[in-house]
Amino acid sequence: MSINHAQIRAFHGVARAGGFTRASAELHVTQPTLSGQVAALEEAYGVRLFERRGRGSELTDLGRSLFAITSRLFSQEAEAEQLLVAARGLATGQLRVGADAPYTVIPLLATFNRRYPGIRLSMSFGNSERVLQDLIDRRSDVAVLPELKPDLRLHAVPYRRDRLIAFVERGHPWASRRSLRLSELDGQRLVLREAGSTTRALFEQVMAQAGLMPGDVLEIGSREAVRETVAAGLGIGIIFASELGSDDRLHGLRLRDVEAEAIEYAACLTERQPVRTVRAFFELLGEAASD
Repeated sequence: MSINHAQIRAFHGVARAGGFTRASAELHVTQPTLSGQVAALEEAYGVRLFERRGRGSELTDLGRSLFAITSRLFSQEAEAEQLLVAARGLATGQLRVGADAPYTVIPLLATFNRRYPGIRLSMSFGNSERVLQDLIDRRSDVAVLPELKPDLRLHAVPYRRDRLIAFVERGHPWASRRSLRLSELDGQRLVLREAGSTTRALFEQVMAQAGLMPGDVLEIGSREAVRETVAAGLGIGIIFASELGSDDRLHGLRLRDVEAEAIEYAACLTERQPVRTVRAFFELLGEAASD
């Protein structure tokens, strides 16, 4: 008996996505079709690969063992495809990059573009949750985002460290200072990113650890809008130091009594690590880190 490639691909897609619903969206296949292919695979060999629990499903022990094999299988398939692409010397191709902020990734992509001018680059930006979901859903090839939790689906390497700072508009009474204590933010009106952003999560964490509460919070959906809101004098902003830039309207303040750092990571799906354009990105990242 020869294994059915469509059935094994369906199994792998469901196992990687963590369920039939998400897998059908990722693979652009109807859920009944996926369910039928996995059921046919189980029936052909008289095995159970998933335990159905209500509307969800979990891999059985056999399913986990098979998933380890299919992960290697499809990784090698991608590697074979990219070997052929590499024969053209990366003269053509595409790399889709997602990031939580342009400041973190554009300098690296500029270097990548000079080295591989034939590779078409596309970039998307959003908060950390969205960037990670785009990577998992294969809407991007590489993601650059902070504070990434361990995930067997992902290959990730540290990129750089960044520190939270406060900032005010130039007319603010604190604009002549270089730093402040975290406790001075207690009860102040703050301008913060939306829930789901690493900036917001890290700041709320350090405030809670110190037993402090912000006053009024203006919740803003982008870094650019946070900057403009603070420049208009509507509150004190919280941002990572690398994102402040050189805007003459704004003044940064170090938080001198708290460790509020985040590690920025570059990540891809583990099974797509051998893809030539992805591998080239991580090779360049390694060169930058060793400089």
